[in-house]
Amino acid sequence: MKFPNKYLRNLKPYKLASHKIWAVEPEARANILKLDWNEATIPPSPKVMERVMEALQQPSFFNLYPTTYNEELMQLLANYVELPKENVQYFGSSDVLHEYICKAFISVGDPVMILAPSYDNFRLTCQANGADVHFSYYKDDFTFDATQFENDIITREPAVVYICNPNNPTGNVHTKEYIEHLLEEYPDTLFLVDEAYYEFSGITVKDLVLRYDNLLISRTMSKAFALANFRLGYLIASKDNIQFINKIRNPKNLSTLAQEAACAALSDVDYMWQYVEEVKRGKDYFTAVSQQYKEHYTVHPSYGNFVLLEFKSYEDKRELLTYLADHNIFARDTTQAPMVYNCFRITVGTTEQMKHVLNTIDLLYKK
Repeated sequence: MKFPNKYLRNLKPYKLASHKIWAVEPEARANILKLDWNEATIPPSPKVMERVMEALQQPSFFNLYPTTYNEELMQLLANYVELPKENVQYFGSSDVLHEYICKAFISVGDPVMILAPSYDNFRLTCQANGADVHFSYYKDDFTFDATQFENDIITREPAVVYICNPNNPTGNVHTKEYIEHLLEEYPDTLFLVDEAYYEFSGITVKDLVLRYDNLLISRTMSKAFALANFRLGYLIASKDNIQFINKIRNPKNLSTLAQEAACAALSDVDYMWQYVEEVKRGKDYFTAVSQQYKEHYTVHPSYGNFVLLEFKSYEDKRELLTYLADHNIFARDTTQAPMVYNCFRITVGTTEQMKHVLNTIDLLYKK
């Protein structure tokens, strides 16, 4: 076709996960354990339902655009991140935020570097906008080589470096001290730190935006807050960077339902933190019990709400992945790089949910 822009013509698409849960009747969804997109495995705070239902009763709900500046949401976000309101901004998902970042800070032909394997949709977003994307890889055992990474920065001279922290799918995390080292050492490079899984790691560099203009932080409310269907993300950055990206941000593109749901969830953060602790227990349990299957797979340490399982062969990986799917448990195949071809990622839910996963694995390996 001659119509698409030239950057799309040979673009490798972002690989979607299973969509079976939306292909069955609602009552059948309770029998499906969707562990492939790192969504929360429980509903959000009950306050979310209460507030959403209240919003639906407003006479002007359906025919008016949503408010373009939700003072309550901005204050709740500022309170949550413990920074001034001028250092935060909400968007219709962190994916949409990444699109705005590409538009605002990356020009056609600019080199962009991704610490990989990582969240692949950011690669797609950059390439679709004409960026020249390069990768700096973790080692084959998924450990991080700081010397190699910084040599790649020096060689590529990227306009933007993308670091998922904790990293998806490997689970690695970088310290605040190391990120600050990068900001100081490479002041002409903009670092985008994706903190989608911050709540599970407890590690953040958000305070550094008060001192460094070459830092952007993206976050989502799809994981720990259990609001994936509302598509809400937010940016943490310096005042100047917030003002700059606001020049192109469409302020009416976050629905009233999403705004109300976010306000309700942020008004009940204790509920969220209780879920985070349950996920940590589920992860510890799954990792410990999986030791009995070590001849089949290895569970790599992770600071997110997921773990990466590594198998001795691609065939072994496919066997378990398919078996789980046949039993309505969906995990995420990893195809971002050769080092993860023999792996798949599985979201960690509650301890009871992970017991169900392990019981299913047991059916395969002990039959």
